[in-house]
Amino acid sequence: MTAPVPAAAFESRAFLQAHIKHTLAFYERSAYDPDGGFFHYLLDDGSVYERGHRHLVSATRYVFNWSLAHRHGGLARHRDWAAHGLAHLQQAFLLPPGHPNAGLYAWTVRDGRVEDDRALAYGQAFVLLALSQACRIGLATQQQVAAAFARMEDAFYLPAQRAYADERGAGGILSDYRGQNANMHQCEACLAAYEATGEARYLERAASLIERFAFELADPTSGLICEHYDLDWQPDWQYNAGRRDDIFKPWGYQTGHQTEWAKLMLQAHALRPQRRWLDRAAELQLAAWRHGWDQQHGGLIYGFGPDGSPWDSDKYFWVQAETLASAWRLWRATEEPQFRQQYLDGWAWSWRHLVDHQHGAWFRIVAADGAKLENTKSPAGKTDYHTLGACWDILAAGGLSD
Repeated sequence: MTAPVPAAAFESRAFLQAHIKHTLAFYERSAYDPDGGFFHYLLDDGSVYERGHRHLVSATRYVFNWSLAHRHGGLARHRDWAAHGLAHLQQAFLLPPGHPNAGLYAWTVRDGRVEDDRALAYGQAFVLLALSQACRIGLATQQQVAAAFARMEDAFYLPAQRAYADERGAGGILSDYRGQNANMHQCEACLAAYEATGEARYLERAASLIERFAFELADPTSGLICEHYDLDWQPDWQYNAGRRDDIFKPWGYQTGHQTEWAKLMLQAHALRPQRRWLDRAAELQLAAWRHGWDQQHGGLIYGFGPDGSPWDSDKYFWVQAETLASAWRLWRATEEPQFRQQYLDGWAWSWRHLVDHQHGAWFRIVAADGAKLENTKSPAGKTDYHTLGACWDILAAGGLSD
């Protein structure tokens, strides 16, 4: 049953802190695996429905979660769990010398053995993010952060294009696919690396990726950021056309990726003020809301086509969460009431339909009208990194009541 909450609570520091605690409690009850790392497949009530399979994205995001939980809450067990997750990441996922992708991290592991030894830039970006956050609580060194960045440079960076390629197959050969998603998360990881180490090169790379994807490669008519590209970095609208089952490379314009880029630009703006980044973030936010907000049911849809028509009207947890963070940062930076209203409207819809008030955490996906679609609260890749991260980012942006 949905717990009633006054709108003013969404702007309260105490509310956000309580919600973070409630979300973490869901994972604290059953996710810890004493044999290594954490379980990646949890049902609505927190019970584990798959014990042996591990995914690089979840493994790294758990390190992110527990590291920030310790930074913000100071509990020793959260630091211990970040260390536990980091140890398993290195032990289970790191590809050994002699492998074509040696030094990079495998995509999936089953029963302690590498299952999918492709190296995806998306996953490697999250390794850098995890190490950067671990560095901030003394669990990783600046040298380890630098090594993770260097591995991405060597394996994926294309200097002439000022962007990262996407995938090295099991044989170590780069695929022809190019995409924005891995680059967006590398931008996020570089911002975190800068904050962890103070080394300007990480902020420079984040700024370069912002310029490349939010400005140069954006659609010249709509201003939106495309998902998929060919070798020449021209939009590829045939890639995954008609498919809805690839959560890392979905077709169409992604509502949440427009606002996630907006959030990253605003984070970068806070570190190195650039009026054009602030203005561009506002443009992306308003476009995402215009195309993505469901006027009938509320909430932000998953994706829409190049003509602006809805493509996937389901409501994903991460889309709402990222948009909460970008809306709040825009409200703080511009004082424009429309962004504050977006923040309040997004929270109200999510609180009614996506937050599990009984067991904790957020449901992964619901139908357009908010109806339940599945009982798998946290499958591979989720860990509530987006929802927890949004709350921590809102706290970092400030301006909240007590």
